[in-house]
Amino acid sequence: MKSLTYQGAHSVSVERVPDPGIVAPDDMILRVTATAICGSDLHIFHGRIPGMQHGDILGHEFMGIVEEVGTGVRQVKAGDRVVVPFVIACGTCFHCRLNEYAACETSNSGPGASINHKGIKPPAALFGYSHLYGGVAGGQAELIRVPKANVGPLVVPDVLHDEQVLFLSDILPTGYQAVVNAGVGPGATLAIFGAGPVGCMAAACARMLGVETIFMVDHHPYRLAFAQATYGVLPIDFAATEDPAGVILEATAGRGVDASIDAVGFEAKGSTTETVLTALKLEGSSGKALRQCIAATRRCGTVSVPGVYAGFIHGFLFGDAFDKGLTFRMGQTHVQAHMPSLLRAIGEGRLAPEAIITHRMTLDDAAKGYELFDERLEDCRKVVMVP
Repeated sequence: MKSLTYQGAHSVSVERVPDPGIVAPDDMILRVTATAICGSDLHIFHGRIPGMQHGDILGHEFMGIVEEVGTGVRQVKAGDRVVVPFVIACGTCFHCRLNEYAACETSNSGPGASINHKGIKPPAALFGYSHLYGGVAGGQAELIRVPKANVGPLVVPDVLHDEQVLFLSDILPTGYQAVVNAGVGPGATLAIFGAGPVGCMAAACARMLGVETIFMVDHHPYRLAFAQATYGVLPIDFAATEDPAGVILEATAGRGVDASIDAVGFEAKGSTTETVLTALKLEGSSGKALRQCIAATRRCGTVSVPGVYAGFIHGFLFGDAFDKGLTFRMGQTHVQAHMPSLLRAIGEGRLAPEAIITHRMTLDDAAKGYELFDERLEDCRKVVMVP
């Protein structure tokens, strides 16, 4: 089969590799009909995720038709059209029973990314996301083996086309969980840092949940213009505004918003000092987006972090967070917990996640898709590929 493989930092290529097969009784084989490039894939593309090996198959946003199921699979059958969550979970461990699927204690054979983990079990395995998270092959391919097929793969109705439901695999539930974690609802004020796919999905979900005022911060005018036109956000271009948090405070009578969402993560553009420290491996991430979130959020408000972070953070300003009495909520998405309700919202017309798609191409053009998305060429917001 054809699949997109990692060949080192800033290098991916479509290669022919052996077709996957059933390994465990609860495996299934999926023929991929649609897959997408995620912002998290760019962290791998930039060489920022440890544990990647040459030839690893990328991709964690995908859906398709079930080709074959193992003897222990009961929830889906051959011929079903399903969308698959990027998190692999067993459904029976301590965390899965609490619907904390991203903390599954059994699916990940890798170590996870914690530095001071004290021997705690790693989090759930992820598709196509390094050997830290299980080394499981991803879905930017013609076929994929899906472990734990009784927990997660969601059968979708034929009346909804692939593009409407594809993002149930990651960015839609990630944006939704970010808003839920932020604790905002009707009449609330919210700041979203990052107008990429997750930021836009957060804006869409915030509107669905009744949030009144949404500030959105980014440095790409075309992304801000789209978010303003589609979700009614108040755009702030940080390329033109040195201190977006200051603008937000001024617009909220000096109090700040009820909550902020950091949809940027550890590759946020930071200071010169942070750039040097990161290059020297003395820190893992820029703290600029987090500092802005802390500054923009009102006392006793919430900072929600769906953006990926790793390692040490420079200038976190924890004292400011303490002084303001802020709550932080963060982490990978418990995708399986959110997929059914979000599917209903799509079917009822309350969400239209496909609006963010700008580029459609075949898997053969995947390397070009990574270039477009990484360099923000041709006003690229989201790339969907058909194998």
